[in-house]
Amino acid sequence: MPKLNRILLAEDNLNDVELTLRALSENHLANQVDVVRDGEEALDYLFRRGQFADRPPGNPALLVLDNKMLKVDGLEVLQHVKADEQLKTIPVVMLTSSREHGDLLRSYQLGVNAYVVKPVDFCDFVNAVRELGVFWGIINEPPPQPQS
Repeated sequence: MPKLNRILLAEDNLNDVELTLRALSENHLANQVDVVRDGEEALDYLFRRGQFADRPPGNPALLVLDNKMLKVDGLEVLQHVKADEQLKTIPVVMLTSSREHGDLLRSYQLGVNAYVVKPVDFCDFVNAVRELGVFWGIINEPPPQPQS
């Protein structure tokens, strides 16, 4: 069986968090999913500061990022991740309700690896998360961990 890797989920909608966690768990697609509730927490997690200063070292195998979050939006988180030498190789999937052309274009300009619009239908949402988890959490070979 392939090694299951850690996923960071940055999502402020509690229903979407619950659905995502359930889809990943039911399909056994991650050993651990760490959840942050806004962009500021995502950056604190990734840079190991604030409440995440003592988290184990290493990057997640995947960052699943909502765009429309409080404090710091997903595009700003993406910009920080792709600008940092230690973080820029983390695959980032924008899982968002935004169908705005500007958000899609800006996400790819900043280096997002995939842009997925959240399906409205429950089964479609679960299937989309399952497929993301299978590809990014199991099939895709994650980048090597940066040397500290």
